Amino acid sequence: MYSTEEKIQFLADLIAIDSVNGKEKQVAEHIQAFLKSHDIDSEVIDLGDGRADLVANYGSGKPVIGISGHMDVVAAGDPSAWDFDPFKMTEHEGNLYGRGTADMKAGVAAFIFALIEIKENNLLEKGSIRLMLTAAEESVQTGSAHFHENKYMDDVDALIIGEPTGNVINTANKGSMNFTIHSKGRAAHSSIPRVGVNAITPLLKFVLRIEEAMEEAIKNVEFSSFDFSDVIVNFGGVEGDEEGNKALNDFLRSTFLTNSMFTGGIQINSVPDTASASFNVRTVNEFDNEKVKALFNDVLAEFNEADFDLEMSLDLAPAITTGENDFVELAHKLGEDIVKKQFMVGPTTGVTDASNLLLSKDEDFKFIIMGPGQTSLAHQVNEHVSKDEYLNYIDLYIQLITQYANK
Repeated sequence: MYSTEEKIQFLADLIAIDSVNGKEKQVAEHIQAFLKSHDIDSEVIDLGDGRADLVANYGSGKPVIGISGHMDVVAAGDPSAWDFDPFKMTEHEGNLYGRGTADMKAGVAAFIFALIEIKENNLLEKGSIRLMLTAAEESVQTGSAHFHENKYMDDVDALIIGEPTGNVINTANKGSMNFTIHSKGRAAHSSIPRVGVNAITPLLKFVLRIEEAMEEAIKNVEFSSFDFSDVIVNFGGVEGDEEGNKALNDFLRSTFLTNSMFTGGIQINSVPDTASASFNVRTVNEFDNEKVKALFNDVLAEFNEADFDLEMSLDLAPAITTGENDFVELAHKLGEDIVKKQFMVGPTTGVTDASNLLLSKDEDFKFIIMGPGQTSLAHQVNEHVSKDEYLNYIDLYIQLITQYANK
């Protein structure tokens, strides 16, 4: 129904909307108008500050198949570092370049065209499709939280999230938490440091102690809810290196933290009166988010002489399904037939909107993360997606949705 050129142009139009951190409403309104031109009603849900979700329904009854993606993108950084304008999509050597091409406006566009073509060609014999496009996935996941809290997922029988996954079908993602410790001291000239209180010194000790405490806390925990062995080569594993791959899998399947930011002081000849250290923690069920919170509070209590404040800005639980069902099997078959890749099935170390969308689901829920683009290209300079892969995913989504619903 739509030409290749029109499908490329629609994606280019999405890329041209700079939806970095809080501008998703413009994307949602553009998509709403496009769907309306095909008599598909949708609702733009205003979340404030330029943020919005979009939801659309087509069909009726069971099964309800959810399709979801996020409309925000990360900042492009220095545009001069790019070979092409990051917000003007450019086709080059079979690839489409621009911020958000892989992560994940190509997936969003593929869902839109799949939905339209299913409707226009009357391909859905039974069941219904629910399109849920989210805001703030790249930050605090406000959009997916809204869908969960307002029960949009309660009647959904299977869900596809169209994040870029390369040659992997993900059926689970780890949890993610962000903590910042703010340290307060008293400023002084560095020539008389005892007049002041150095905010950095106790914070350095805290960083070392929390890392040590985490190692102590998990050393006897048997982690089993995640297993990356089937996809280990995607996370730095080496084919044939059984010992090395096992050690890597044992690490990835555990809960671990990273001290990712440390700041303090304003000039070299002053005793710093403020400092902060930020941590990202990737969680699994055996040492879950609540246990991580308790660990931070316990270690903070050891520093009762320091003036510390704890801030938690992200608290997303793991999303886990077994992946052992006919929906995953069908996605695997269609992926190899249509996208022409040998797909692996397994979890991802990253976090997605599934952490909110699957909160009311059990481990037998039918769920995949599968979309055009390479995970490794997300957030990168010169981000791009294969043109053919983007187009093939439209066909894949059409077939996956209709074959599963119509059976």
